[in-house]
Amino acid sequence: MFTTPFMTFVFAILAALVAVVSAAPVSIRDVYVPPITYPTKGTVWKAGHSYNVTWNTSNPPKEITNSIGQIVLAKDGEEDWDHPLAGNFSILDGTHRITIPKTTKHGTDYSVVLFGDSGNYSPTFTIEA
Repeated sequence: MFTTPFMTFVFAILAALVAVVSAAPVSIRDVYVPPITYPTKGTVWKAGHSYNVTWNTSNPPKEITNSIGQIVLAKDGEEDWDHPLAGNFSILDGTHRITIPKTTKHGTDYSVVLFGDSGNYSPTFTIEA
């Protein structure tokens, strides 16, 4: 095979980068998925009203990969990413007030999803229009 000085140089740079990345210390971080405690199965919310979403923060790991929370509404397991209900709060807060949009249609298969490290679904509940 034919090698050029440029190819040798590129290979040497890539090898050096791999060595540097391999030697970098890795901090241990945990994925934190605090269980949602409200809403519960059987909860009924009304479109246009505000409610507190709550979750259990009693046992967080020391290192959380992403502690910035976001809450989205899901219907039939489909998250509404285009219209998040809340964002930019600490998932260690344990509660956050959200407002259900007035345009939300009646349904019995809604969930709220708490994102930070990972998505955590509430039990399904009802929203009345």
